[in-house]
Amino acid sequence: MQNIKSTDIFIVGAGPGGVTASMWLSKHEIPHTIIDKAVFPRDKICGDAISGKVYSILKQIEPEIWSQLGERENEAIGTFGVSFSAPNGKDLDIYFSDANKKLTHHSPLRDIAPGFVMKRLDFDDFLFKKLNPAYATIKEGVGLKSMERNEKGEIQLILDDSEEVITPKIVIGADGERSLVNKTLTQHRNQDKHFAAAVRAYYTNVTGMKEGNLIELHYIDEAIPGYLWVFPLPNGGCNVGMGMLSSKIKEGKRNLRKELDVILKTHPKFKDRFKDAELDGKIQGWGLPLGSKKRVISGDGYMLTGDAASLIDPLTGEGIGNAIISGKYAAVYAMEALEANDFSAKFFKRYDKMIYYKLWNELKISHGLQLLATKKWLINFLFRKATGNEELQRTISMMFADVDMRKKLWNPLFYFRILFG
Repeated sequence: MQNIKSTDIFIVGAGPGGVTASMWLSKHEIPHTIIDKAVFPRDKICGDAISGKVYSILKQIEPEIWSQLGERENEAIGTFGVSFSAPNGKDLDIYFSDANKKLTHHSPLRDIAPGFVMKRLDFDDFLFKKLNPAYATIKEGVGLKSMERNEKGEIQLILDDSEEVITPKIVIGADGERSLVNKTLTQHRNQDKHFAAAVRAYYTNVTGMKEGNLIELHYIDEAIPGYLWVFPLPNGGCNVGMGMLSSKIKEGKRNLRKELDVILKTHPKFKDRFKDAELDGKIQGWGLPLGSKKRVISGDGYMLTGDAASLIDPLTGEGIGNAIISGKYAAVYAMEALEANDFSAKFFKRYDKMIYYKLWNELKISHGLQLLATKKWLINFLFRKATGNEELQRTISMMFADVDMRKKLWNPLFYFRILFG
């Protein structure tokens, strides 16, 4: 491979997507630069759930990373299933895989956890500390002052700590929902029907959490056409939030911050659980660019990852796993581009194809299920039928991790068999 300078590959953003790209490049001893406008640890508004999808990629870089998370008992909590509630008030607790059986045999939770809940303040800092300064030039507290193309079509950057003009061969945009890389280099603009808004708050002293640290998804009347979540955190804390499509929020003139506060104080399902709860900080909002529509995520000299590439799962709202997957493949194709000395949009089109090959079936099915989840009668029907139906319970539980299971929920024959089988 040709002689590579640290500025040949320039990663903007040190969240999960950017850090994964950096870790992959360092694993292959490729010099690069990674910047973030924040100083770590820093908060990132999120539901804080970390799925097995995250592990599937990170273990390729560092196999022991999952056990390292399990050891951080004051920051990360293992979760073993999902607790749902339907609009009709019915509850359904479903454990991932055979976690329920393992729990009854008193296995240590952290040894078998298929997922974790961990504040992004802690998780992103955990990943950030894995950056390797032997290959990565790391700049935190440094953002982009400007980005533009020169007369040759090259991308030029100026950082806000210097007047030096940097001309990298490859820019990896991992700078989130409000990505400057996306805004500057693409024509993409968010559309309300492919964009969601959510609010999140941290509480302490919440009661009624489920054995196995189940994450809770509440499809109550007040939250539809979205849902309200309660995710457990270590030391008695909870991540509580609510989200829905931006088009529905505008259509109904909804104020999610106010609604969440009212629901927790007055709704029969929550008022007793939250009567002694204390809000830690304030209720904060953020935007979710959903992966419900294919878009161009690369071009001459650049690739986008994670939220900057609109890769959030439309059903679950999860973005961390897809950010990490896209971060890995951005690094893979950056290395191949350097080897080929080709940084054209035509070359990087292979990155788009790979990302959608890996994720599009899942995103498309999630989008369909997201639309179905706005129908209260269907949610009530599923929950009623799931009581005592192990196949349906397993399908609902696995839809968070297994695209083939999601296909079942999108197939009318599946409902026919449940109804009459």
